[in-house]
Amino acid sequence: MTQHTLQGRDEKEVLWFQRRSFLQAAAAWTAMGGFAAAHAQQRTNIVELQGDALVNGRRLTPEQTVQTGDEVQTGPGSNLIFVIGNSSFQVRQNSRITVERGASLFSVSLLRMVTGAVVSVWGKGSSRRIVTPTLTAGIRGTGVYTEIFANQAGRSYFCNCYGTVDMTAGTDTAVSQADYHQAFWGEVEPKEGRLLTPARAINHTDEELEYLARLVSQRTAWQIAGKKGVKDGRGYMEEKPPTAHPAAPAR
Repeated sequence: MTQHTLQGRDEKEVLWFQRRSFLQAAAAWTAMGGFAAAHAQQRTNIVELQGDALVNGRRLTPEQTVQTGDEVQTGPGSNLIFVIGNSSFQVRQNSRITVERGASLFSVSLLRMVTGAVVSVWGKGSSRRIVTPTLTAGIRGTGVYTEIFANQAGRSYFCNCYGTVDMTAGTDTAVSQADYHQAFWGEVEPKEGRLLTPARAINHTDEELEYLARLVSQRTAWQIAGKKGVKDGRGYMEEKPPTAHPAAPAR
């Protein structure tokens, strides 16, 4: 079990992958052929649903399907895991998101987050974004964690766990290229003149990304490399990387 730092979340929320119900559901999902087979057989794309969730204002059941264009809302203590195309999503409790349609019914162009937190793994593709009240992330094919802190006036947190992401907050921009957790704050008010600032890695685990990647027949960067870096939010395998965090203010 990898080390993780929690801020306003508890162990149960980040250790969902240890539940027997999820392990059984994930094994069945993989054995039955994943999303393509589920679509062909008109089966649900929900891998697991714990607690209460709404889709377009109506209660969601495990036999239903989450489609592009849907608004999803989870209740207290809830956890929702689903797959659309080559992307997988784990929606934490008290979250409200919209999954907007891409080039086809089975591709996501935009994950719009209003409240809460989502862990997601995205296969390769074009024109995909995650939008929160204070930042936008252009996804190229990666694993990420995104959270909106309601108790901090909607301040947004984003971790590029691996891959390449185009980051924007206000007029601030950065290209994030990470092997191992590069994290950002989308600030509500500028800090040192910037709305996009460096953050530490919080509220998510390596194992969450690994399990979500497996649901879409992928592996994380650290699984491919066979090693892990220092989980400090800077995004590199090396303890003392040669380059600074891309959102760090110029000195």
